[in-house]
Amino acid sequence: MGKRIGLEVSLSAAEAVKMANVDCIAAYPITPQTHIVEHLSELVNNGDLDAEFIPVESEHSAMSVCTGVAAVGARTFTCTSSQGLALMNEIVHIAASMRLPIVMILANRSMSAPISIWNDHTDVMSIRDCGWIQVFANNGQEVFDHVLFGYRVGESAQVLLPVMIHMDGFILTHVIEPVEFWEEEQVKEYLPDFKPIYALHPDRPVTMGGLGGPGIFSEVKVSQDEALIQSKGEILSAWKELGDVVGRHYHPIETYKIEDAETIFITQGSFGETVSLVVDELRDEGESVGLIMNRLWRPFPFEEFREATKGAKNLVVIDRAISFGGQGGPLAIELRSALYKEKNQPTFANFICGLASRDVTIADFKNIYRRAMEKVKENPREEDFEYYGVRGK
Repeated sequence: MGKRIGLEVSLSAAEAVKMANVDCIAAYPITPQTHIVEHLSELVNNGDLDAEFIPVESEHSAMSVCTGVAAVGARTFTCTSSQGLALMNEIVHIAASMRLPIVMILANRSMSAPISIWNDHTDVMSIRDCGWIQVFANNGQEVFDHVLFGYRVGESAQVLLPVMIHMDGFILTHVIEPVEFWEEEQVKEYLPDFKPIYALHPDRPVTMGGLGGPGIFSEVKVSQDEALIQSKGEILSAWKELGDVVGRHYHPIETYKIEDAETIFITQGSFGETVSLVVDELRDEGESVGLIMNRLWRPFPFEEFREATKGAKNLVVIDRAISFGGQGGPLAIELRSALYKEKNQPTFANFICGLASRDVTIADFKNIYRRAMEKVKENPREEDFEYYGVRGK
């Protein structure tokens, strides 16, 4: 068993990057991800990590450097948040299209305007369809483990795709938590050296990111989509291997007390652990309640959700982003798509809350549950959503 250390989650994430023995870090500071790359710059400067640290002039440049470095076969890391991701967006899509196994932590933060440095999932949703493998972490240990998982999956010859790890800004990034570090032998057992299949080299010329006209573009994009969908098998294998090595077992969705639950909360990110306490309290009050925490955002775990919700009568879906002009939050829309063909489909009660880190307490989640039960009685098939805790609503 590795050593358990009380440390700010951002710093432990940087230590995981160090353990992955990366070759290059390219980054630009933006709240709330800055502590990660600050610590990595210290590790490189102090000689604790033999890597190139490139302090670029923007997030667009950071991802541009990462694509170039990954294209020549180097293990690469970066991270960003919110408006930094927006500036990086052009190259984020290129990295996936060129099948470059970069690992990036996205310290989730609201998108402007108005300016907000606080947490929700609007930045995640802005790049939902960028072609990266995407996973959510609920706590510091999960962030640490998934940095190593990201390289294990992304660099696999069966995958070759970039991996994005979502961690809630401030709620995780700036909080001190106990994190179990891996032993060096465990890292070596789990994460092999990166051996790229295709790499830019003057002695073996290859083309990456060339022009794709109408006669080939559709086929390339379909192939990219198939690669992302098929990566799920390797994702499951990597989680199993991670469990075998360090004893922590991860899944596309994590469930809590759903076996006999009539009503199931569904969350993404750090809200899940709070809602697990709500489930306990509601069960003590005689309510039949459970929880599903979604971990794998892309490729989306359709089969797992269909299986886990079979016996449920009601779903209470918690979104932390607005799909402007849409019918509910992004997670709820995705789930409706996953379940619309199912017999005895559960009712949906979708609540959008916690934008820009507005507090949603245990008492609030209990109120959300009661409101959901009211909605079910009023109109069980009404396909709507509700903003919780918003003045005037």
